[in-house]
Amino acid sequence: MRRPIAAMMLVSCLAGGCDGSRPGTADVLLFAGTGTSPNDVRAIEALLAARGIRYSRAGSTELDAMSADDLRAHRLLIVPGGNFEEMGNHLAPTTSARIRAAVRGGLHYLGICGGAFLAGDSPYNGINLTGVRFGFYSAELRGIRKAAVPISSPDGPTLEHYWEDGPELSGWGEAIARYPDGTPAVAQGMVGKGWAILAGVHPEAPENWRAGMTFTTPARVANAYATTLIEAALEGKALTHY
Repeated sequence: MRRPIAAMMLVSCLAGGCDGSRPGTADVLLFAGTGTSPNDVRAIEALLAARGIRYSRAGSTELDAMSADDLRAHRLLIVPGGNFEEMGNHLAPTTSARIRAAVRGGLHYLGICGGAFLAGDSPYNGINLTGVRFGFYSAELRGIRKAAVPISSPDGPTLEHYWEDGPELSGWGEAIARYPDGTPAVAQGMVGKGWAILAGVHPEAPENWRAGMTFTTPARVANAYATTLIEAALEGKALTHY
């Protein structure tokens, strides 16, 4: 039996999944269901808490139970990194359709790595906000699974970000950052009345993710960029693009 959505969100809050806002009033809904990386969920929570942004968490069952109106009670849905196949396959097909309808109706969306894959035309019950099926960044074809990757932007210095099996975002929206091979690493665009930002890298990655790797960009600088993406997605604000 499905619990009423308000009760589910209250349980999430009491379990430490939000910053104390009343059920249904949080600005951000953070997906923390099957297939998501618990470490990435925690990294995003830390950034949200540092900025005082109200958020609630929802697992796969909770997200399945939410209507499009429940989703639009929030301003932004964040889908973090993880296994996008598991994320999609553990959601009902109707859930992907409701998320798509909610975004088209004005909910904003931030997808990071697996969350960016899921926003595309993924065969694994993708949300398909973009009409494009994204492929992996070219490092994957060279057998590289994770790396410090320099990402360029049109209005700032090149920053090295943590990358792990992330997509390149050709064919949709406006590129606001590029991989070394020129393909989009971060992209933005309208989806109906909603605004979406997708990232193939992990600017939110904390220092402890970097063990055994060498970065020229401090984690705090990369994290500041992640906060910029979160705030732009929350406000539906366009960032400088190529």
